[in-house]
Amino acid sequence: MPENTPRDQFGSTGSGGSSTTPSPSGSSSGQSSGGSSSGKRGGGAPASRGRTTIADGVVEKIAGLAARDVVGVHAMGSGVSRTFGAMRDRVPGGGSGKSVTRGVKAEVGEVQTALDLEIVVDYGVAIADVARDVRENVVAAVERMTGLEVVEVNIAVSDVKLPDDEDDDEQDSRLQ
Repeated sequence: MPENTPRDQFGSTGSGGSSTTPSPSGSSSGQSSGGSSSGKRGGGAPASRGRTTIADGVVEKIAGLAARDVVGVHAMGSGVSRTFGAMRDRVPGGGSGKSVTRGVKAEVGEVQTALDLEIVVDYGVAIADVARDVRENVVAAVERMTGLEVVEVNIAVSDVKLPDDEDDDEQDSRLQ
């Protein structure tokens, strides 16, 4: 195999090899260790060429939507964050999808993630059951969509929505 293969050209750009996936033998010389076809370029399966990084915000959105799908979850976040979020959502261009991640904090590593959620539950539901269902739904959604292992989902129940409480939208309308 000639020394001037496309893999050699990309490997010698001075990137240090940190942004590419090394070959199984740890060498990037382009030399084949078996009878591979001379028509292949780059070596290895296309899925193993390069890295995929997932931002914290992506995991937060997935977890927030999955948590909201659980019966018994009234809202996400503390009362203060919901109030400020509702006011921000009323400002044109101020919402920018932030309400989806309200009450969710993610720490994302290369192969694992940990999540902290703050929820408001409806009055009358079993909080332990809602928390279990939220964990199961969040873990399933995040692992399925990202491929990351969810190592923990910490849930803080910050409030209970009573049947006779006004909704946040009704309280915000008085502020105008």
